[in-house]
Amino acid sequence: MSEIDTVLPGDAAQTLLKTIADWGDMMTIIQHGGSVFEFKGPFPKGEVGHGFYNLIPAGAGFQGHLDLSKVHEIRFQDTPRGGRESYAFVFCNQQDDVIFKVFLGRDREGQLFANQVEAFKKIKSAGIEFLGNTGADA
Repeated sequence: MSEIDTVLPGDAAQTLLKTIADWGDMMTIIQHGGSVFEFKGPFPKGEVGHGFYNLIPAGAGFQGHLDLSKVHEIRFQDTPRGGRESYAFVFCNQQDDVIFKVFLGRDREGQLFANQVEAFKKIKSAGIEFLGNTGADA
């Protein structure tokens, strides 16, 4: 992982997830029990209910129930992967374990979506001030 120079507090998770739900195709990775689950597609919109942030896909797709109270911090990963530029939001718990990662998406030629890279960098540079932003400008 790259040197951590910007970290959002866990209570920014809902704002960030609502923001990236409008970004188009991305890749979500969940590692658990020695397995790696990958989902390529838009990160679903969600809403709070019964103590969870409930992911509601538009049609078939990635869905689930996130306990956002477990997110202690959100790191910005900008480390090359496989020799290519790569960016991800890394959601971590109090014990410093990764809960899940959301990587910026790529087109059919494997190029990052420029609008996502620009928005990622805007949020990273805003840091804690992002909490006051609805994400409309990101």
